[in-house]
Amino acid sequence: MTQHTEAFWVVSPQCGEIRPEALPDPRDGEVRVRALYSAVSRGTESLIWRGAVPQAEYTRMRAPFQSGDFPFPVKYGYASVGVVEAGDAALLGRTVFCLHPHQTRYVVPAAAVMPLPADLPSGRAVLAANMETAVNAVWDAQAGPGDRITVVGAGVVGALVAYLCARIPGAEVDLLDIDPAREALARALGCRFSHPEQATGERDLVIHASGHAAGLRSALGLAGPEATVLEMSWYGSQTVELPLGGAFHSRRLTLKSSQVGRLPPSRAPRWDTRRRLGLALELLRDERLEALINDEGRFQDLPLNMGRLACDPRGVLCHRVQYEQP
Repeated sequence: MTQHTEAFWVVSPQCGEIRPEALPDPRDGEVRVRALYSAVSRGTESLIWRGAVPQAEYTRMRAPFQSGDFPFPVKYGYASVGVVEAGDAALLGRTVFCLHPHQTRYVVPAAAVMPLPADLPSGRAVLAANMETAVNAVWDAQAGPGDRITVVGAGVVGALVAYLCARIPGAEVDLLDIDPAREALARALGCRFSHPEQATGERDLVIHASGHAAGLRSALGLAGPEATVLEMSWYGSQTVELPLGGAFHSRRLTLKSSQVGRLPPSRAPRWDTRRRLGLALELLRDERLEALINDEGRFQDLPLNMGRLACDPRGVLCHRVQYEQP
């Protein structure tokens, strides 16, 4: 029997709408999930909202259960938490995470959902995709005990990276941001806070996650000789100008990219994305991470809220989408 669901679509530049869709019953090996929460990945989804995904990246940028094609119309997202209400008997009634767009109900292969740890609140689990990105970045950065580390950009991903690095024995971690209001967050996550004007240089490792070219330029200036600057931000079709003259070569800096879509070579022989997602969910059990979710709205209001988040976020870290409960 075909049922109905509703999904959020970006239909043109800076315009979204809620669309009804037909939803078939799950077949063997599938589950139907009723969404409880989803989260907006503000950096990526803002680029999609503006139509700023480069044509050369249309294929690589596809989300696992995306519908439509870039630039528009497109159904996008990858941070959904819900309850399995039909399908695989072993998963019935379980609360799960899925890399699915913003949608009230959806049918996916049973292997595409990951049950939450028993003590992880469903509302916090929307951070799982961000935590996966942060874990991958720490692996790519090869951060180690005693390292002097600066993370530039105290958004959700930057804050999670700083949180993970601060758990490394002996590591000295600064979380740098232009917004002084982020100091309380840094302290809560076990890091020092720095404004760019007071930042300490000569760092062993600098990780950039601000999403702005000015932040990357600051990151290069903070790196010590032979240090690595790990770039996590993605700029879509925007061109970034960097100061690669001056002391960049004499200090023998390494500028390295990190992207969650590929496991680091050192991990790939033993890890897969499902194991990494399981780790991300386990790491989210720390209640201090609740501080990263500081904005919430109803699913029906997502077209309006997406415009606000893309154009004028005003201090928002993670925007959580709440779905109607039966």
